[in-house]
Amino acid sequence: MNRRKFLSAAAQSLFATGGLFSLTFSCTKSKKLPNIVFILADDLGYGDLSCYGQKKFKTENLDKMAAEGKRFTDFYAGSTVCAPSRCSLMTGFHTGHARVRGNYESGPHGWGACLELRPQDVTVAELLKPAGYATGAFGKWSLGVAPTTGAPWKKGFDLFFGYLNQGRAHSYYPEYLYKNDQKVELEGNKNGDRAQYSADLITGEVLNFIDQNKEKPFFIYWATTIPHAELLVPEDSLQPYLGKFDEKPYVGDHYASQPTPFAAFAGMVTRMDRDIGRLMQKLQQYGLDDNTMVLFSSDNGPHLEGGHDPLYFDSNEPLRGFKRDLYEGGIRVPMIARWPGHIQAGKTSALPFAFWDVLPTVCDIAGVQVPADIDGISFWPELQGKEQRRHDYLYWEFHENKTTDQALRVGNWKAVRHSPDGEIELYDLQKDVGETENVAARNPDVVEKLRQLFENARTEHEIWKLKS
Repeated sequence: MNRRKFLSAAAQSLFATGGLFSLTFSCTKSKKLPNIVFILADDLGYGDLSCYGQKKFKTENLDKMAAEGKRFTDFYAGSTVCAPSRCSLMTGFHTGHARVRGNYESGPHGWGACLELRPQDVTVAELLKPAGYATGAFGKWSLGVAPTTGAPWKKGFDLFFGYLNQGRAHSYYPEYLYKNDQKVELEGNKNGDRAQYSADLITGEVLNFIDQNKEKPFFIYWATTIPHAELLVPEDSLQPYLGKFDEKPYVGDHYASQPTPFAAFAGMVTRMDRDIGRLMQKLQQYGLDDNTMVLFSSDNGPHLEGGHDPLYFDSNEPLRGFKRDLYEGGIRVPMIARWPGHIQAGKTSALPFAFWDVLPTVCDIAGVQVPADIDGISFWPELQGKEQRRHDYLYWEFHENKTTDQALRVGNWKAVRHSPDGEIELYDLQKDVGETENVAARNPDVVEKLRQLFENARTEHEIWKLKS
């Protein structure tokens, strides 16, 4: 049976967006397949880039990338926490159909080792590799540790370097990282020392991968752990922000103590931005700039951990909610796409897309057949300024609160409910992007059709069952 649920006839009559059509775009006519780089920040809020409104520090390289490409205002993560968001990105399914629907941090392989992808859960790397792509994953994986079928080298990646276990990714000075299935011991971090900053090591591996694969098409998935807590950054990135903020010192428990958490946060984000600039310079060095699409996003909304104060930085401005919420602040994220000569420069798109659309978009660009049963649609036409197919709906579910949260976006309607038998909240995002006014009582017909859609948008899962 096809895993994707279809809208009911009643819902289609209300929410149809003008008829679906099939568009196929391919770059196979080019002499060389395009390189593709997807950069994923960790817990970066919608307002944490200066091109999205951040006022307390600047992200100059990402601002430049936005000016030279297209910036999306209504782009969504796969989930409001790490692992399910990454599963959606890698496989093209939303959390009503995906294998991984939560962090599952008490799983069979220990804390922080999430439920693994299975052999039948096909990733974007598994689709690109047979087409001739060199594939590399760098940073935080979260979809299977070394003994499992979800390890990245078993899911289409030639090279992985970073953290397999997302719990270990809470430390920026770990005692080891993984290079494929081999532990790389970091002697400079033994016995509590802090000599080898993991984000720097990961960046170095990304740049080295380009050095080694510059003569053939490559796909890079760069999942930096910045700016997830703990809030630590080397002195050269911390120093410029010391004394600039009204600090609230953080006394650590799980995360390291930090006397200047605001300066550390600003330093982390700007260090990430600096490293993205290094990647852009590397592409230009090898003459790859015009044949490389670079995408940037974040896995969910801003966190409130380790001393970070997202309200101080307006990290979710102008949205409601944070990480672990299904309000816009928990799931709406930055998305920037750049490819000179192919993606319209200096443009903004307000069409709603989500992480499950990345796989079909990348396949479309690479001329690779898109799996038929996924939830995603390609937004490659929108990147080019052409006619674009639109979603009938976007759907999320989140299981790590006491009851299951669910959310839908249909056109400009946004629905949230906090248990499967709970009240449906309804917001008009066109008038109220901050979700301040619940208009469900004034729109009973819409609410009823959304209630039906909540039932039809998901399949059952052996672990993540709806909780009332």
